[in-house]
Amino acid sequence: MKLGVAAVVLLAGCVYVPRTVVVYDPACRIEAKHMTMEMAQIGQLGHCQGSGCAAVLAGAGAVAAASAVVSGSIVVTGNVVYWFEKQGRCLASPVAASPEATSPPRPAPST
Repeated sequence: MKLGVAAVVLLAGCVYVPRTVVVYDPACRIEAKHMTMEMAQIGQLGHCQGSGCAAVLAGAGAVAAASAVVSGSIVVTGNVVYWFEKQGRCLASPVAASPEATSPPRPAPST
């Protein structure tokens, strides 16, 4: 009985998973990566009754909470790494020149 409940707990509920997306940064004219968290359903609760159902729901909640903590840590760490990567690529990329940079040099005032 406990093995069956444990199997249902592991197969039922929702979990959070990290996802990497690519976004365009117009200020640097580069594509940068960004991580987000998505909720995914990994199964459905079967027919449960009484205290067995409460145990299954509690287990599913614990699995969802644990996946949120682990995935959240991955997302935060990944976004820090991607931020540093973006900063390096932004500094290395040619940024749109300002009007001062494209105008001819002005003559020095005569003294």
